[in-house]
Amino acid sequence: MRRFTRLTNAFSKKVEDLIYALALHFMHYNYCPIHQTHMMTPAMAAGHTDHPLTIEEIVTLLLK
Repeated sequence: MRRFTRLTNAFSKKVEDLIYALALHFMHYNYCPIHQTHMMTPAMAAGHTDHPLTIEEIVTLLLK
């Protein structure tokens, strides 16, 4: 993630912003893409969900 480097304008100036960015990154990584090793998302492998989430579904979770 580019937020860990200070070479660009994308670095987090506040720790709170970094925490939010990491939470979104981990949520997307674990719930959205189907990984080729297991042919499912890590969340599906752990039994947290039965389908890969879309970005729209993640946004609706944030708005609750």
